[in-house]
This record gives sequence, C-alpha cells and structure tokens, in this order.
Amino acid sequence: MSTQLEIEDISANYGREPVLTGVSLSVDAAQVTGIVGPNGNGKTTCLRAISGLMPRMSGVVRLNGERIDRLAPEQIARRGIIHVPQGDLVYKKMTVRDNLLVGGTMNPNRAVTADRLEHVLTLFPRLRERLTQTASSLSGGERRMLGIGRGLMAAKMQLLMLDEPSLGLAPLVIDQIYEAINNLSQEGLAILIVEESVERIAATARHLSLLSHGEFVWSGPPAELLASDALAETYLGV
Repeated sequence: MSTQLEIEDISANYGREPVLTGVSLSVDAAQVTGIVGPNGNGKTTCLRAISGLMPRMSGVVRLNGERIDRLAPEQIARRGIIHVPQGDLVYKKMTVRDNLLVGGTMNPNRAVTADRLEHVLTLFPRLRERLTQTASSLSGGERRMLGIGRGLMAAKMQLLMLDEPSLGLAPLVIDQIYEAINNLSQEGLAILIVEESVERIAATARHLSLLSHGEFVWSGPPAELLASDALAETYLGV
C-alpha cells in the first residue's frame, strides 16, 4: 500500500510555547489514520502544521514523496490536501448547492464540478434533500456534512484531513458521517482524522497515534491502544 503523507520530526510553537515536539506520522492510501488525545495537546495544531496554516519550527512534510513543507497553504491545497477544520464553517446565507459549488471553484471545467457534486450528494443523501435550502436552516450535523462535502469538491484529492468530525453530534449523525468516511477510504482516499473520542475512531481507523503534551506517546492498531495503559495514563493521569 502506497504512502500518501509522511511527516518527520515536526515541531511547532504558539509564541514561545511549544505545542508539537518532534512528531512523525505516515498515512497510506485507502487507509484511515487517527490522532487521538485529550483537548489542548496539539491535535489541531498537527493538522494545521501539515496544511501550512501553522508555522513549523522544524521538520519535513512529504506528499507522495514530494516535500511540501516549504509551500504556501494555497499551494498545499492545490496539491490535493483537503483540510476540513473543526466546527460548522459554512456560508449560512447561501444554499447548500452554492456552498458546495464554492468548494469547486478551482475545478478545470463544469464536467469535473458536476461529477464532484454528484459524488458528494451520493455520500451525503441528506444534502441532496436540502440542496435548495440555505445553510442556516440545516441542523448541526447537516452543516458538518456540508463542510466535509465542500472540501470534497476540490479538483484534486490526495489526502482528507478532518478535525473532530463527530464533535457535539448525535450518534445517528456520527454514524452517517463515518459511513461516508469508510466509503471514501474504500475508494482509495487517504484520510487523517483528529478525534478526542477514541472509541468512535477506533472502529474505523487502521492505525492510531496518541498525542500527549505535543508528543506521540503511543502508535499502533486501535485494539491494542484500547487495551494499553498509555490510554488511561494520558486521559486520566493514572
């Protein structure tokens, strides 16, 4: 299985405060990889460092073997890294359709845009049902689907990064979002997900890395992490 993303010894600060210290990770094609850990330990910063939104103090980021850590965020996005941040970042006064089309503005032609739109609506049938409604009329879960769908409208997709896609959502909606994630993985897309809830992502990911105080303290198969002492030590301090 080919490696899509490699990060090596990434460090990042907020001001003078270290947030990430020498973290390394790889994500393979057609695989869901997860970063877990309590809030405030650097998970979001890790995604932002990969996509260029957070300055890195050191380290290397490679996509398909090519260094991208010296590129601007918009150049990294054009290479095919889709970063969907935490929260409901949608244009509330625009319709669902128009929100999605905004994500496809860099597509080379209308045929690509139409294909991407149909793909998103197949992944998220609830968006198809609400295509002409404004985003402000959607539930929190539907807005989360819309945010992910807008990212998937990109012309080039090499890696999908999701920051806490299940945060604050009802279990049924979380199941629907993770069903779409599984489908994308089966289509061959590399996916990197940040979650605080280990149990939710453990059912989907092939590999998990546990982040504590800006460092990976454990990495491996989800079942082994759930049985490890490292999990309780990190979340409960015992």
